[in-house]
Amino acid sequence: MHLRHDPDAPAGEEITFDDFLKVDIRIGTVVAADEFPEARKPSYRLVIDFGAVIGRKKSCARIAANYHVDELVGRQVAAVVNFPPRQIGPAMSEVLTLGFADSAGEVVLFAPDVKVPDGSRLF
Repeated sequence: MHLRHDPDAPAGEEITFDDFLKVDIRIGTVVAADEFPEARKPSYRLVIDFGAVIGRKKSCARIAANYHVDELVGRQVAAVVNFPPRQIGPAMSEVLTLGFADSAGEVVLFAPDVKVPDGSRLF
């Protein structure tokens, strides 16, 4: 599957509402962020707290171009929490942190504009 970062790309293949419901997108708060120098592109290793039910999960995120590691702790982010873990170099990424490409193609985090409870699901 190829991810399209071009804002002029056509919409993706049509899916059903049931397909959409299979993707579990939740809000969590970043509780730890570290440099990830082993990654091919500038990235950070994050620990994100999704609340009591899902708990804390690790994520490798290619967000270093737009964020400094010190400003991430305490920030709420959206992530897909029901993908299988994925090996990213020497680290295991348990969730996919979501973002959009800016005009330079770098990732801008997807997050609510007001604080919501950790573990809240996108609907």
